[in-house]
Amino acid sequence: MYVSALSTALLAGTVAGVPIFALILAAALAGFYLLGIDPAVVIIELYRIADTPLLMALPLFTLAGYLLSESDSTARLVRLGRAAVGWLPGGIGAMVLLVSALFTAFTGASGVTIVALGALLLPALSDAGFSRRDSLGLITVSGSLGLLLPPSVPLILYGIVALQLDLGVDMELRDLFLGGIAPTALMLALLLAYTSWVGRQRRQPRPHFDGRELAAALWAARWELPLPVIVLAGIYGGLFALSETAAVTCAYVLLVKLLTGELGPRQLMAVSRQAMVAVGGIILILGAALGFTNVLIDAQVPAMLFDWISAHVDSRLTFLLLLNLFLLGLGAILDIYAAIVLVVPLVLPIALNYGVHPVHLGIIFLANLQIGYFTPPVGLNLFIASYRFQESILTLYRATLPFMLVLLLALGLITYLPALSLWLIE
Repeated sequence: MYVSALSTALLAGTVAGVPIFALILAAALAGFYLLGIDPAVVIIELYRIADTPLLMALPLFTLAGYLLSESDSTARLVRLGRAAVGWLPGGIGAMVLLVSALFTAFTGASGVTIVALGALLLPALSDAGFSRRDSLGLITVSGSLGLLLPPSVPLILYGIVALQLDLGVDMELRDLFLGGIAPTALMLALLLAYTSWVGRQRRQPRPHFDGRELAAALWAARWELPLPVIVLAGIYGGLFALSETAAVTCAYVLLVKLLTGELGPRQLMAVSRQAMVAVGGIILILGAALGFTNVLIDAQVPAMLFDWISAHVDSRLTFLLLLNLFLLGLGAILDIYAAIVLVVPLVLPIALNYGVHPVHLGIIFLANLQIGYFTPPVGLNLFIASYRFQESILTLYRATLPFMLVLLLALGLITYLPALSLWLIE
């Protein structure tokens, strides 16, 4: 009865617009009170999170991403993409996909990608012969790509939550970064194949390769090009720990922006404030949610949930299908960070009992939430794109549908072919 009443209260509060962290915190405190447990446990959870070395990476990577989004880095990356691959069949589509994925990986926010890159990408697609509807659909969908690539903040957050649960999970954060590479490549490849087919159907013109423009674009982007190298070498090369890689990345971006004069001290303070407000919200949600998780564990909710699912779902394949349907709906109505910290503690123990590897689960989880960003009727990116491009929400529904179907195909392959997520770590 407590759980059903709590669920109703959370849903009502969400509809009423109450901040999600306040709802979760109130639910946690009420739960501990009803169970006769000292509510100070929530404060202990906040302290435990603050003492987690992995947590240091969140604000540093977030600040680096915000600094990139507020500077001319976006324009330089788009220019480089056009010069490098724009002359190939489907090249402009590939440029949009690759630049968006890279940008989202660093910012950790797909809405930021749409807002920051939309004004640059829409004319590029129009000049290449894409219809406005195809262009809007591609940009809206591309905004969520990159969530499975390092140094994606949602990927880091999933790792923190999974490891904090103390379930004996055999996983490192580095494994999650490796696990996301092949699934992201699959999604990019399928989307590129579709955009190339659209290009052939529309008989789109292709610009000629211009070596001088490529050289000029490479030189203009000389400060951005080392960033992926720093991140990949730090994480996969073993040169730095994750938090150290985040510090080096952030320091590099900060120094470049200051030394080149792209961001002055006032702009830097404003961007830093925006980034830290975002991080503070994530940490508040995380602390409250982990306290709430303890309430659920003490009330034996995961055990009851597993018993119910076991009684009705007799195969791993069926469990994964139902999980996908649940997560797609969840991703359409709930912020990605809230979804991770609320649902992973419930789903992970059940998935382990069905033999699902925690890395594979993490990739499935984020791939679903990535699609949920543009799942009708309330996917967040649909509304961001509608506002950004001054188009009706129904136009965005129709524009994103073909691309959504392509990504649902990729999701099916990612879900039922675990080797895609695990072959680099086994």
